[in-house]
This record gives sequence, C-alpha cells and structure tokens, in this order.
Amino acid sequence: MRLSSFLALFRPALPLILGLSLGCSLSLLMVSWTQGDTDDSCRDELGNGGLFLGRGDAQRFSRDEAGDEDFQPRIVPYHKDPNKPHKKVLRTRYIHTELGIRERLLVGVLTSRATLNTLAVAVNRTVAHHFHRTFFFTGLRSPKVPHGMTVVAHGDDRPVWLMYETVRHLHQHYGSDYDWFFLAQDDTYMQADRLSELVGHLSAGQDLYMGRAEEFIGGEEKARYCHGGYGYLLSRSLLARLQPHLDTCRNDILSVRPDEWLGRCIIDYLGLSCVEAHQEMTYRYFELGKNADPEREDSAQFKNAFTVHPVSEPNLMYRLHKRFSQIELEWTYLQIEQLQIQINNLSDLTPEGKAGVTWPIGINPPFKPRTRFEVINWEYFTEEHIYSCIDGSPKCEMRGADRADVNAILEIAVERLNERYQPQLRFRKRRLLNGYRRFDHTRGMEYVLDLALEAYTQKGHSQVIVKRVTLLRPLSAVEIIPMPYVTEATRVQVILPVTAQDQDYVSNFLDMYVMNTLDTHDNVLLTFLFIYDPFDAQRVSQTDVFAGIKAMIGEVEKRYGDVKIPWISVKTEVPSQVKLMDIISKKHPVDTLFFLSSVWTEVNADFLNRCRMNAISNWQVFFPIHFQEYNPAVLYRDQQPSAASSSFASESLRDGHFDRQVFDEACFYNADYMTARTKMAADILDNEELLESMDVYDIFVRYSGLHVFRAVEPALIQKYVRRACNPRFSEDIYHRCVLSNLEGLGSRSHLAMALFEQEQANST
Repeated sequence: MRLSSFLALFRPALPLILGLSLGCSLSLLMVSWTQGDTDDSCRDELGNGGLFLGRGDAQRFSRDEAGDEDFQPRIVPYHKDPNKPHKKVLRTRYIHTELGIRERLLVGVLTSRATLNTLAVAVNRTVAHHFHRTFFFTGLRSPKVPHGMTVVAHGDDRPVWLMYETVRHLHQHYGSDYDWFFLAQDDTYMQADRLSELVGHLSAGQDLYMGRAEEFIGGEEKARYCHGGYGYLLSRSLLARLQPHLDTCRNDILSVRPDEWLGRCIIDYLGLSCVEAHQEMTYRYFELGKNADPEREDSAQFKNAFTVHPVSEPNLMYRLHKRFSQIELEWTYLQIEQLQIQINNLSDLTPEGKAGVTWPIGINPPFKPRTRFEVINWEYFTEEHIYSCIDGSPKCEMRGADRADVNAILEIAVERLNERYQPQLRFRKRRLLNGYRRFDHTRGMEYVLDLALEAYTQKGHSQVIVKRVTLLRPLSAVEIIPMPYVTEATRVQVILPVTAQDQDYVSNFLDMYVMNTLDTHDNVLLTFLFIYDPFDAQRVSQTDVFAGIKAMIGEVEKRYGDVKIPWISVKTEVPSQVKLMDIISKKHPVDTLFFLSSVWTEVNADFLNRCRMNAISNWQVFFPIHFQEYNPAVLYRDQQPSAASSSFASESLRDGHFDRQVFDEACFYNADYMTARTKMAADILDNEELLESMDVYDIFVRYSGLHVFRAVEPALIQKYVRRACNPRFSEDIYHRCVLSNLEGLGSRSHLAMALFEQEQANST
C-alpha cells in the first residue's frame, strides 16, 4: 500500500494533543523566510475560531506597543548592612515559590441552594476538571453537598452580599496565588480551554475588568459593567486595589443585581469600566435563545464563544458540552492535517529531503534497536487466538481487552478504506487472514493486518481481494503521575512466620539476613512468628519443636551484642495471614513499615530499598513477584549441576520463573493495614470464616482503596521448594498454591525433555 494510502488509516488514532502551539511555531518559521505580507494559516485559523481581534493584525506589534509591556527587567542591588547580625537565609522548597510564579487562573461559580445539586453539578462535570481550581460560592449550604466539589457557603443568600463575600474571600485566601480570577453564574456554560488560552495571552500586571459590557439602568453614562451571566475576568492587581473599598461599596451602593453592584464599585473607586477587548484580544460570548438546539447552532459567533448563557437545565449544559467538544475535535483534526502538510513541505529543506519524512507524519519514527536484545517482537494474532501468551503457551484464546482492541482496529481499518475509495469501491470485511502487532515505547501500538475484503463497484459487481494495511495507535497523552515523597532511610520491620514444616529452611534465611543486613548495618529489624498447632502447643514444656531455631537466634544475639530478635508464639490450626497480621499489627506503632516475608526468601539490600520506595503510606502497598528456581531434579535430572549454576548469587537469574501465584511477600505500612482491617470488621460479623478465606492481598484489594502495586522483583530470589498446601484455606488460596507447585517443576522445554527421556528409557 502506498504512503498516501496509509494516511487514511492513521487519522482516527491521532492524539489530540497536537494543535495550536505547534502549528503557530511552524507557521512563524515559514513567515520568517518570506518578504512582505503573507497568508499565515495559523493566524487565519485563530482569527476565525480563536482569540485575536482581527485576521490581518494578529501578529503586528509596533515598537511603541512593545514598550508598554510590563516585562521590563530591572536590577535590584544588594546592600549588606554591617551593623546588623548575619541571618541564615531560608530557601523555599520550590523554585516557583521563590521566584513568585503564580498559577494562571482561578474560577469561581456563583450558585444557590436551589441549583447547587443541579446546574452547579453540571458545571462541575463538564468543565471544572479543565481548570486548576474551581470553587462554588453559595449563600446557604445545601443539606447534601455534591461529591467532588469545593463549595464555600457564606451564610447569607442575598445576591449582593454573596458577591461581596466572594470577592473578599478570593482576595483574602488566593489573592497572592493566582494572576486571574474568572467569575460566572451556574447557568453559564464555559469553554475551559479557550478561557485558559485567553488569560495566557494577557499581561498579568495590569488592572483589567473584562467580559460582556452592559449599560446601567437608564444608560446615561458611558461606563459599563460586565454581565454576570457571561462571566468576567478580574486581574490580581485589580482585586488588590478593590479590596480596601469593598466595605464602603457594600454600605453605599444599592443594587439588586450583584454584577451591577460590582461594576459600580469598580467604576466609582478604581475608574475602570468593563471592556470586551484588550491587548488585541476579544472576549467572545453567545446568547442562547429560548428552546435553542445546540446541535443546530452553526454560526461563527456560537463556535467561537468562550461562554454561553443562559443555560436553563443540566441536560442543556451537557448537550452544549458535547457540541463544543465536537467543534474542538473537528478543529483539531483540521490542524493535524495542515501540520502534516507543512511538515511535508518543510522536509524538502532537510538533508534527507522527502525520504526523511516518516509515516505517520508528525509522529516519532520507529524505534531502531542498537543490539539484538533491544529488538521489539511482533505478536501474531487472528480474530480468535493470539500466539503470544503470558503463561508461555504457544496459543491462547483472545478475550478481554485484547479482543476489544483487535475488533476496534478491524472496524477502523475497513471504515478508513471505505472513506478513501468511495464511491468507486465499497469494502466489507470477510475475515482477518493475518494480524501482527507490537508496542513501540517511542510512538505507540503498531498493527499490520492482512484482510480478506469483499469489494463492490458502483455497478454492483463484487470480488474478494486481499489487502495489507498498516495502522498506528499513537501515545497521545503521556503524563507524569505525582507520587508522595519517600526515602530509603525508613526502618523495615521484617515479619517471618514459621511453621513446624518450614523450620528446616530457617537456617539459610537467618544466614542471609545476618550477612545482608546486620553486617552492613542496614536499618532493618526481624521478628519471628512461631506457629504451633494444638498438639505441639500442649507438649511445648517437654519438647519445643522450635527449640533449634530459638538457639540459632540466641547465637546471633550473642554475636551481635546490640541486636535483639524478638519472637512471638501463636497457637492455631489454620495459620491465616490475616489472623497473624492482626497479632503483629497491635504490637507495633502505626508508622511501621512491614515486610511480610517467607522462610524461602533471601533478604537483601536491593529489595529492601525497593520495599521502602514502593510502599507509600496512605497511597500504595507493594506485593513483589519473586523469582522461583525450577526443580533441580527436573532441571538437571541425572546430571550434576555446574559450580556456576549451583552458586546462589542473586545478581543473575538462574533457570526459573516469576511465580505469579504466590502472594506471601508484601510491603505495607501498619496504618494502611489497620484502616483496611477496620473497614472489614462489618463483614466479619456476618461471616466469621472470612478471615480464613482471605490473605493480606485480598484485604488491601477489597477494603483499602490504595494503589496495590504488583510487579516482578528480580532481587527477590527463592530456591525450589514444594509448598505444603493447606486444604482448610479458601478454594482460591489452595488452588494458587497447587498451581505454584506445578509451575515450579520446570519450563515446557525441561518437562518435554524429561518426558522424552523417560519414554526412551521405557522403550529400551
């Protein structure tokens, strides 16, 4: 398929992040290479649907106008007074705090007790998440405050009083944190991206009162106030100058409408009138008619509006949001197409020429591996099966997210083919012959499809053809997820449950613990949890099954005089993880970081540091997937393992697998466990056996609400062991234990070779 044919298949998966900023940069570069006036596509588009007053004057800034900007640098000399004592300078934690950099826009929505749960909720769901902060100001608080909204109740529902308290609240609490304040009513639909773009083009240091200018009652004076229904902008400096006069305005100015009262106050004491245009930017609005249908509104004034008023009901607010989202989406696709054309034209001036343009245009080129270990594998799939399975099997049924992904790609491929070749040809999918996909971390998911298509001509003739198409689902919105601050200096409390069947493995665990933590003086403590069954508990005074382990603990404490290794004895028939943690949790402070270990685990510094970093209090718990060695009897059979393979060096992974069936190891804070355990208390009253049917992993998944981080851990290595599966546990826990034993025998190749040798021996 030719390059031009690929473009039709590319568009539906394009990220919406490409748009205005990149288009302007490319257009300005093109202007700098020409003489005189030129048609700037970016400027024209902004003039039609953007922010500038005029199309031809969008980029004209004279020297005189530039001199009026408030970005002139000045040097503040530093003079040290020798008579004053030296004081230590306290630096702020963040650079933007020290430099005085403020957030751009804060939005306040004036609502009422009657409309808080209707129109205000609609505003919050449509545009509030697009702004940095959105507050809802009301007179009297509603009995039921909607979830996820920041509501400020002033205690008086008189409109003018509400406006007075709102302006005073904004200046008092946020006057030094934001450059711009936008106020609107809850029956106003706001186009959030355009408002943010508007304040991004305005100078922050000037007094500005901007919105839809309205005449006062009587209309005798030239001064105007901003209509509250269409919203208005207040600059930070204007708010600061207005603050001393608010009390006087409240007492002297009589008005029924709060927007008129605020406008009169600003005019009388600051001498500023409402403006609709400033610094070549214009405030665009649209008045919605009665019984208007947003789907049928197609005027330029509607499409370019920042706000729409009045919105009579929540359903109309959602319909407006849908309509404006469609407009923005169409505009974005148009911008992407124009950017692709510009990139294609600019490629002639690059050293590679046209050949240097990669497909799709504007997306990163495919990743080029430097070594054979960096080659990205292609996955082969059909409509029913995928031939790259998680468990290592050669073929498995396609279901879940994989099936939905493939079905969507097939539908998009046929749809784009029809868009490109109609009306000459019309295609209908017969079946998928071959499918290939791979995830390129530099650009996204790539697909290659071999499709059997039924092609129909305009005369009704049909023929089955085979077509290969290439598609890309690009990475569109890559974001950095903020995480709370953690440190590697946190003390880790290792909890080691031991049963009578496990005591043979304790010696190796203790040796590795001493070598990796005590000898290196790591900030780690160890607590043993000895689990007695009822029979052994009765004979503990005559014969203690754990006497040997207690003697080893005593030897370690004698060797390291300042080290104490406590142990706790528990009698139970069913050693449930939850019951054991209930005992441990009560004996430690709430800020304790637990590492719930097993006797087969090797504790080392690398894993302990990852335990500290991945377990975050009140945010995340960490359940590592350890690396399990295969059964040596299957792995080596009659051969003796080499010295290299028998050495237990944790730097490299030996023959084995990551055991996804085991959830014994866990890192979490005591406070998080106690919180989840408290939420579980109500369910235990109805079902006392619930504690035995769940483990700690189930507790956090069902009752905590925290991030449960489950990931492979190469530093957590265990030798092969056949676990004793207790049938008294829940069916799910018992089944996972059996699967762990079966999967730990060996890989498919090892098991196949063992069966082959056994059959060969039997045949002879």
